[in-house]
Amino acid sequence: MIVKDQIFINGKWVPSSGADVIPVISAISEEAIATIPAGTAADVDLAARAATDAFPAWSATSLDERADMLHKIARAMEARVDEIADTVVSELGYPIEYARAAHARAAIKDLTIAADSLRDIAWEEQVGSTTVRRAAAGVVGAITPWNGPMRMVTLKAGAALAAGCTVVLKGTELAPLSSFLFAEIAEEAGLPAGVFNLVSGTGPVVGEALVTHPLVDMVSLTGSVRAGRRVMELASQSVKKVCLELGGKSANIILEDADLEAAVTGGITDAFRNTGQACGALTRMLVPRSRLAEAEQLAIRTAESFVLGDPYDAETTLGPVANAAQRQRIRDYIQLGIDEGARLLTGGPDAPEGIDKGFFVRPTVFTGDNSLRIAREEIFGPVITIIPFDSENEAFEIANDSQYGLAGAIWAGDADRAKSLSSKLRAGRIRINGSPVNLQAPHGGFRLSGIGRESGRFGVEEYLEYKAIG
Repeated sequence: MIVKDQIFINGKWVPSSGADVIPVISAISEEAIATIPAGTAADVDLAARAATDAFPAWSATSLDERADMLHKIARAMEARVDEIADTVVSELGYPIEYARAAHARAAIKDLTIAADSLRDIAWEEQVGSTTVRRAAAGVVGAITPWNGPMRMVTLKAGAALAAGCTVVLKGTELAPLSSFLFAEIAEEAGLPAGVFNLVSGTGPVVGEALVTHPLVDMVSLTGSVRAGRRVMELASQSVKKVCLELGGKSANIILEDADLEAAVTGGITDAFRNTGQACGALTRMLVPRSRLAEAEQLAIRTAESFVLGDPYDAETTLGPVANAAQRQRIRDYIQLGIDEGARLLTGGPDAPEGIDKGFFVRPTVFTGDNSLRIAREEIFGPVITIIPFDSENEAFEIANDSQYGLAGAIWAGDADRAKSLSSKLRAGRIRINGSPVNLQAPHGGFRLSGIGRESGRFGVEEYLEYKAIG
């Protein structure tokens, strides 16, 4: 049992003012593996004051000084990359090699990109007789989710620190150990006191205290639409700037002349990353009706090739979902799909065979239409819906018939043609023929997918304001 009995405020590990603790439950064992402090509004107040006091000096540092500090934190993370990966696995059960690459090393890369992007930002320009400068937004309240517990910290805190902001972080209470590890690493790297602060706790207590605190200038949240609405509601009372990344129901459009096998297998692999717990996962697969039967067989074969089990077993390719509530929610959606009349191709709501412990869900593929709830609502699990279309125009109409607009993909025989069609798709990140995600490009979306962008210089610029002088 790991016991975290202190929070990080003003460069020191201090006790919370509250006496309660929150258990951390392993997705693999279903048992408590740690406890963390259940922070209070008083803790948030101390952290916000520390960040406010640290802001003038930190925002006045040079770009080189801030870049050097971020590189120093990244090097310290590199020295502990196995520990970071093991921490993610202990909480969420992702396969170890995936956790090492997609969570530990990618988090290090996020910090490095944020540091290096400082030279690409137009910090000052002349507009007629007026000088326009970029300035740090101030004290940032960062609220991170459980599906990417280290990467979301580095994306938010890394970009905010690069911009010259100071940070109060509320890491997720469901997978909180990565946020404690980041605080330890930042302290080890010599980040000045008060520049980064960590208060653990629940959303209704710590999160809401952070969003409403008068000394917090900006709030950045990755989470559910419900959480985003609540943040906007509370932040509006003091007219705070907000950056919200709230999920999606992304379409994978496979055109008639596409490499169907690559598109289907690549699309399902994308949809099932993080055990399907990825905001930009391609959970709607749009295929020509003439190729539906072929696509279904490829989808069945791909989904059934995933191996569930011990995350440290090299053969395991799919872990559990994060917690018991999430498992039940996903199974309820699968049953809903059956009840709505969608055709179940593989998977289902029952527990996977041969696994008696862990929050596992069977990889599930349906065929249906875009009116179904399983095609319209974010399930956040290893569930995908194949939707046939009769024309290219109909494919884009279906893709855009969504309350979300975070990500998407287009597959075609001609990549240039697919790229030209991207203007028809209302989504923030569109991948062409399986192109890898560029971590220097912006991530964010339209509609209920949120407000603002993360990653690269675009993520840093979210934490900046304009000043017109002269």
